[in-house]
Amino acid sequence: MKKLDIIFMGTPSFGVAILAALIKEHDVKLVVTQTDKVNGKKVYVSPVKELAIQEGIEVFQPVNIRKDYDKILATPCDLIVTAAYGQIIGTKVLAHPRYASINVHGSLLPRYRGGAPIQRSIINGDKETGITIMYMAKGMDSGDILREESIEIGNQTSDELFASLANLGAKMINPVINDLVNGKIEAVKQDESLVTYAPNLTKEDELIDFNKDAFLVCRQVRGLNSNPGAYFTIDGNVYKIYDCEDVKSNSIEEVKVIEKVEKDSFTIRCKENALKVKEIKPAGKNKMSVRDYLNGKGKDIIFVGRKID
Repeated sequence: MKKLDIIFMGTPSFGVAILAALIKEHDVKLVVTQTDKVNGKKVYVSPVKELAIQEGIEVFQPVNIRKDYDKILATPCDLIVTAAYGQIIGTKVLAHPRYASINVHGSLLPRYRGGAPIQRSIINGDKETGITIMYMAKGMDSGDILREESIEIGNQTSDELFASLANLGAKMINPVINDLVNGKIEAVKQDESLVTYAPNLTKEDELIDFNKDAFLVCRQVRGLNSNPGAYFTIDGNVYKIYDCEDVKSNSIEEVKVIEKVEKDSFTIRCKENALKVKEIKPAGKNKMSVRDYLNGKGKDIIFVGRKID
């Protein structure tokens, strides 16, 4: 494959495997990523930035790329490749490369355009998802499709599915680039009648509604595991759930009541059946097994008949 000069744009861990694949076969001239996050005295850099620094690649972090993009236009390149960058990119940047600007997206487009396709595919109970590599266009995730590959979701959590799709994207990206520059791909327009959206997650998406069936709550927990996490509250205190299962229940307890407490778990009544909770994160604490929590302060908080807020 001919080595190309590439500008890569990405931020979370999803982009790391894809950037690593590009570095192996091309010259990545510039990495564009979101600004560092500051929490007190701690500064958190994006996973993509960490890899770029490790590889000695120049990093550019505009606050608003629609206003601050001169650095990109001053960097000659054959391709711009994006993967979960996190900002809307203007047409001047998209038109900059010699060949094209392309995006690696974590869904089978036109299904799930938007910022949370991986989480919502789990929450909605989809059997499969995949990677779409496409031309970038003015509309969000609306560009013509260069290639798609699918995988089964199974019982993967959001973290696990992110990793699976990142690895799939990394496997796909260089062959797609090779075929693209050699004129071996005929792009396919998206069917607008099949478009669905996956908007960014909100705090409302994270709150568990026990008036739903237990299997739906389990999908929500898997889809938000580990970040940001699905939660419930007791006396206004937040408890995030990281491991659970839906279990049969013939209890006459009302919804949102703890109906059983065992050594390793406790069970909350849902609209249909119940949610067996095995791993949690109480507010201000680290993630822990329910066994550890019940052996400590939890024994005074989690008990049969306790109502959830």
